[in-house]
Amino acid sequence: MCGIVGLLVKKPELRERLGELMVPMLIGMTERGPDSAGLAVFTEPVDESVRKISLYSGLADDGEDFNWHGLVHELNLHLSAKATLQAKGNHAVLSVGFSPETVKRWIKEHHPKLHILSTGRAIDLYKDVGTPGEVSERYAFSGLTGTHLVGHTRMATESAVTPDRAHPFTAGEDFCLVHNGSLSNPYGVRRMLEPHGIRFDTDNDTEAACRYLEYRLREGDDLEVALQKGFEQLDGFYTFLMGTPDKLALIRDPFACKPAVVAETDDFVAIASEFRSLAHLPDIKHARVFEPAPEEMYVWKV
Repeated sequence: MCGIVGLLVKKPELRERLGELMVPMLIGMTERGPDSAGLAVFTEPVDESVRKISLYSGLADDGEDFNWHGLVHELNLHLSAKATLQAKGNHAVLSVGFSPETVKRWIKEHHPKLHILSTGRAIDLYKDVGTPGEVSERYAFSGLTGTHLVGHTRMATESAVTPDRAHPFTAGEDFCLVHNGSLSNPYGVRRMLEPHGIRFDTDNDTEAACRYLEYRLREGDDLEVALQKGFEQLDGFYTFLMGTPDKLALIRDPFACKPAVVAETDDFVAIASEFRSLAHLPDIKHARVFEPAPEEMYVWKV
């Protein structure tokens, strides 16, 4: 059992309050996922020549005392990467005007205990072990700004409680997925994808779904086509919530065993596993509230 939340603000004035509105949503899912929590927030994209890389140092020897500024100095010295960085404890968002794949290879070679969380022009990602309240406070989620976000609280059922197995999962650039449920064929999906050069970081079933959908996007499908093919390839009970730079997308399996509720107004679209995580939102009494249908696609655009 896990909890999912999503929030897309249509009204530009609400973008400054995105984190403030989201934190009660995430904490409201504590009973559904006390083991770990995380979120991906989408901001206005940076310049086309720049990529943001979200990093986690909690598995490194220095942990929260990791020398982030030393990392930037090394990168700029060895690669002329024009890197800058914003750090929050054991998380940091590195901005580089250089090939992101080259930078990530360099990080893995020189700092193998750093965990790369996400890459893109719009996405920043934070996730860690702890209750949703603890993780929210640790990384000052209430101060986050942006257009939309995807969040998750985890109750581990099929893999260990570790930061890298927490959600959201990412693949490629500017794509993330959170999941409530379980897949019955994740290893079949892995065997299908690995001959295409797709590598996996964990044994979590959600990673298989994330990498499959991103693979379809990489092959030229739009998000809706990728999701339709997902219905054909991904077997199990699930509610998936996905984020891209300009969209939130929600699907449930053909039996709709895992709960989800949506509230939509002229100002926002909010999604959660239970209504209690939506009850505090502004003007919620006048929202259109509904339960998503099984095997249907719901896609909202910024």
